[in-house]
This record gives sequence, C-alpha cells and structure tokens, in this order.
Amino acid sequence: MELTKVMEPLAEGGKVKTQASYKKLGKRLLRSKTGMIGLVIVAVVVLMAIFAPLLAQHDPAKTDVINRLLPPFWMEGGNTDFLLGTDNLGRDILSRIIFGSRISLLIGISAVLLAGAIGMALGLIAGYYGKVWDFIIMRTVDSLLAIPNILFMLIILAVLGPSLITLILVLGGTSWVVYARMVRSETLSIKERDYVRSAKAIGAKDFRIIIKYILPNVLSSFIVIATLNVATTIILEASLSFLGLGIQPPDVSWGLMLSDGREYIATSWWVAAFPGIAITVTVLGVIFLGDWLRDVLDPKIKD
Repeated sequence: MELTKVMEPLAEGGKVKTQASYKKLGKRLLRSKTGMIGLVIVAVVVLMAIFAPLLAQHDPAKTDVINRLLPPFWMEGGNTDFLLGTDNLGRDILSRIIFGSRISLLIGISAVLLAGAIGMALGLIAGYYGKVWDFIIMRTVDSLLAIPNILFMLIILAVLGPSLITLILVLGGTSWVVYARMVRSETLSIKERDYVRSAKAIGAKDFRIIIKYILPNVLSSFIVIATLNVATTIILEASLSFLGLGIQPPDVSWGLMLSDGREYIATSWWVAAFPGIAITVTVLGVIFLGDWLRDVLDPKIKD
C-alpha cells in the first residue's frame, strides 16, 4: 500500500514530463517554417499514396491513343478530364503521378529500413566489440565506399534483372555503409561512459548493455540520417528507372514516367515535367523534415 502511494506521484510526474516534451516538440515544429512545409509535403504524399485508388480519375495503365499527348487543361487543346494532360500512349499523367507515389515511397522507405537495419547491427558490433570484428566490418565498408554506388547498382541490376524486390534489395544492400560508420563512431564514444562501465562491472550481458544503454543513445542520429536518406533513395530509384533498370511496365514510378517523356520534351513538355516536379517537391519535403528532426534531436542545439 505504501509503495503504491509512493509510485503514484512518480507515475504522474512521468506523464506530465512526457506531455511537456510533446508540447515543446510541437512548439518547435510550429516555429520552424521549413519543418512545417516539409511535414505538410510528406503528409500529402503519404496520403496520396494511401488513397490513390480514390484520388485517381483514371486507370494509370489504361491507354487511349485517341487522346495521346493532350496538354494540361489550361492550355489550348486540353480538357478537364485529363487535368495534367496525357502521355504518348494516352494515359492520364495525374493518375500516374498519384499511383507512382506508392512505388517511390515503398522503395524509398523499404530500402532505408533494410540499409538501416544492416548498418545499425554491424555498426554496434564493430563499435562495441572492436578488434577483429571492427577490422573486418570497417575494411568491408572501405571497400564498398571505393566503388561508386550507382555503378555497383547498375552491375547488380544488369545481372539479376530489374524488379521491385531486386531494386529494394540493391538500394538497401549498397547503402548500409553510411549507417554502419555513424553507429560505430557513436558506439565507441558511448561505451566508455560511466553508466556503461558500471553495467559491465555488475555483470550485465553484452546484449543487454547494447540494447538498453547504447542503442537508445544512437537512435537520434540514426533517425535523422535515415530520414534524409529516404530522399536520396527516391532520387536513386528515379535515376535507375530512367535508365531502364528500375521499375518496369505495367507498374508506374516517377522515374519511369521521366524516361517515357524524355523523347517528347521539345513538343510535349508536360509528359516529363510533372513527374520531375513531383520528385523535386517530395525530395525537398523529406529534406526539410530531416533538417527539422536534426535540429530537434541534436542535443547541441538548444532553444
């Protein structure tokens, strides 16, 4: 009974502290114009991807040669049935952009999660255990960094063939080195702190020390890098699809739309312009959000 009386105020105090932290976070977001812009852009793109079947007026894969290369509705020859015009096969560009957001986000987030998981695990092992583990992992990282990322991806995709799963595996499997280096660096510093030494002294197991004391302290930097790398991954996917080694028809992605429209830039600019704008705006939104997260999570930056 006495223990309950003692714990109740502590629990209430913890709730108040958490609520205060959320309020502080909200205030910092409202004060950051770029953070708000980034959050709005990312939220719109995510909602667009989720509700794509409801938002799109047309089937993104349906061809209509009678209405091919129609301009946007505000230009001469355009109509409101195809708000942003049509491509060389008569497919509605707006509907394809909406459905293309699904592929771009899926690849961007999945590849970052895969790369982050690999990099986090290897970085923790290299930083905590050191010695031979550190040598093997970091020499592997150095070897991968010596090869241009895009060249490595092109070689693998040319051998395995392009597909959604292959693209995610290639993008994730070649991007983990950034996380591994960052996590290793922070782990080397954190493992020398007093609370980690104390945990070792009382006989705590390595796995418990890593999960309970080291991992939470590297998560803030990890989240910031992961967020920014979503933008990089979206651009890489678009680049590979543009080169014909990414998403293949009948699936649709923004990079594939750019590739389809490059031959019509001089005569039908909208075929390539609108997918390019979608990529640019989305990447800027993710970067703005990542910058705001860095400002919030970096302990060196104070209000």
